[in-house]
Amino acid sequence: MDKNGKQPINKAHKIPDKELLPGLYIHWPYCVSKCPYCDFNSHVRQVFDERQYVEAICRELDYLLSLRGGEGDRKPVLGSIFFGGGTPSLMQPQTVGALLDFVRSRFSLSADVEITLEANPSSVEAARFEALGEAGINRVSLGVQALHDEALQVLGRAHGVDEALAAIALAQQSFARSSFDLIYGRHGQQLADWRSELKRGIDLSDGHLSLYQLTIEQGTQYKNLYDRGELKLPSDDRSVRFFEETRKICEDAGLHAYEISNYAALGEQSRHNLVYWRYGPYMGVGPGAHGRILRGQQRLASAAIRSPKRWIAQVGELGHGFESMEQLTQSEMADEMLLMGMRLTRGIDLNQLKLICNRAIKPQKIDELVRAGLCEISATKDFLRASDRGVRVLNQLVEQLSGALQPV
Repeated sequence: MDKNGKQPINKAHKIPDKELLPGLYIHWPYCVSKCPYCDFNSHVRQVFDERQYVEAICRELDYLLSLRGGEGDRKPVLGSIFFGGGTPSLMQPQTVGALLDFVRSRFSLSADVEITLEANPSSVEAARFEALGEAGINRVSLGVQALHDEALQVLGRAHGVDEALAAIALAQQSFARSSFDLIYGRHGQQLADWRSELKRGIDLSDGHLSLYQLTIEQGTQYKNLYDRGELKLPSDDRSVRFFEETRKICEDAGLHAYEISNYAALGEQSRHNLVYWRYGPYMGVGPGAHGRILRGQQRLASAAIRSPKRWIAQVGELGHGFESMEQLTQSEMADEMLLMGMRLTRGIDLNQLKLICNRAIKPQKIDELVRAGLCEISATKDFLRASDRGVRVLNQLVEQLSGALQPV
């Protein structure tokens, strides 16, 4: 037992590919307020017709199922469902329950299906946790973001630390699994302060943390402040120190990095997000949702209209709210697989790259990057991953690998 009375963590943290069944993403587009750093498809609105929303989601999902073909009467199997946003915890529990009932009528759910809902830790939303659990949610992801009241105010969050702590405790009582987010590298944040905050977060966690270094996104309030010089981020060197300290502290505590910003104990990885990173198929429904849908040997890229009002109108007219539905080429799939897979600590599965995309990375490029200390290759030659140095320049690394792709 450790000092908290828990069993020691086994460092093995691989989830076999065969357990990563297709996923379903459901987007809820509304928030109480817009955070100044957020560039997600979220809209501030207090009143919304949830019944109309459920009907539209169900129609759009039926449309996607009609595209698949080749299944006969057999229901497709789902391994994960993810309610994202926006702030889906603003939904009434009965709305969540109605959506899950419809999903069950159209899909077979795996025995250990992961059903995640993103939530804010306000007392109003936390009060719904028990009912959300009864509706079928078994994993919650809390947008805590900071464990200091002053930092939460600067981040534009509507909750305080006391509410966050209460929500974390209630989530761990109400759901089988839980996680929460923290943002670091904030304006004026010192490394020593982040060490202390992170260690407190680890002590509070239930086996999973998402830890994001603050970035400036186009179209956000933070971008305007940054351009005026009123918001500063750490220098490149200090950003690297923040990242390295984060990894070391988490590793020492038994939370292993399985993706650039995600840390988990054995078996606590987000299975739904692993579907994205391992380039598995998933359906996305709701305003602004994206998907990667299998139709035979083809992979379709779907993108829904971002405006909730326009999305609902088109669903009413056409049965779906998609503004694009395109068949990806093998080259496009290979680029996407690299972009997602190189974020993983295990790296990209080179056999999967050949099987799905009919592409391979030129051996001389792999040798060059390994010699440069930017990549590492497994002893079996099956996986290529970014080294600790390579992670720091991941975008450039992926660009180099993409340029070295060739047909098999």
